[in-house]
Amino acid sequence: MSPEDQSPVTRGAKFVGVLVALRAAARAVRGRAPGSPPPAPESDVDPSRRTVPANPRMEALVGVLLVAAAAFGFAFTVIYIVASANTQLLGIAMGGALCLLAVACIVAGKFVVPQETHVEERGPLLDEEQTEEVVTMVGEGGEGISRRALLVGAGGVAGVAVLTASAAPLASLGPTLNPLHQTPWARGVRLVDDQGRPFRAGDIHIGTFYTALPEGKDPESFGAGVLVVRLPAEFIQLPAARRDWAPDGILAYSKICPHAGCAISLYRYPTYAPTSQVPAFTCPCHYSTFLPGEGGRLVFGPAGRALPQLPLVVDGEGHLRAAAGFHEDIGPSWWGVHRAQS
Repeated sequence: MSPEDQSPVTRGAKFVGVLVALRAAARAVRGRAPGSPPPAPESDVDPSRRTVPANPRMEALVGVLLVAAAAFGFAFTVIYIVASANTQLLGIAMGGALCLLAVACIVAGKFVVPQETHVEERGPLLDEEQTEEVVTMVGEGGEGISRRALLVGAGGVAGVAVLTASAAPLASLGPTLNPLHQTPWARGVRLVDDQGRPFRAGDIHIGTFYTALPEGKDPESFGAGVLVVRLPAEFIQLPAARRDWAPDGILAYSKICPHAGCAISLYRYPTYAPTSQVPAFTCPCHYSTFLPGEGGRLVFGPAGRALPQLPLVVDGEGHLRAAAGFHEDIGPSWWGVHRAQS
């Protein structure tokens, strides 16, 4: 449509619109200086007053989670002392404590701690004024918490519980001394096989070795197993103090190698005298070799000492019994064993 075809009313409306737009632009230019930011919206909030609302329900939830985490942590310590072999319960207790502690931290971070973001460039903390400002900021982080004593107390208990649970396994570091210095063998204990049948002296044959266990004792204990052999007189050269430890040529030694605690399971017996060596026990792990006829003397391998010997007697029924305990501590030498008697 050409300007000649527009009506006077249409032309007048357009003119009025242009005037209104020009007036609004003039007011905007007069209202702020060039380059200044737009005016902030009006608010009824006093800028000098800072209010952070509290959330008592979430604070109580955090407290409950921390107490539950403490319960699981203390449960771990109790289970470790009472039933340390039950690794499933130990895992549940420690895992529950850590999970509840993590959930408590998440809930506290999301719903208890004030959710504020401050972005400000700061220089190094060199003067006292800046240090005080940082301390003030840290203090403001605790605003909006109405049950501070509850959270601090629950957090302290949970921390102590988790630290106690973490420190409890330190008691298991290193060897347990009881299996080294106290074995199930003592005077009068009868030698039996893995079925609980007593060994008679006549059951022990030359050229064969037997594993014996203490009757009525824990067969799984560290020092329970002993090696039993019978040797001809020409192979027996025991020290003078042990000559009565081998009735009818039957000798018994600890089954635990004094090198690394492996179980000795190999026995060498001569089959052709001109070329064979004397009877010997050999550890299959590192090949330490011991002579039963010479008091368990070490002749080869990395073990640092002889094999501990168990003195034997034959009772009135022909059964083999221990005449006493081992003449020295059993187990690896690097566990700090010492000679019990000469």
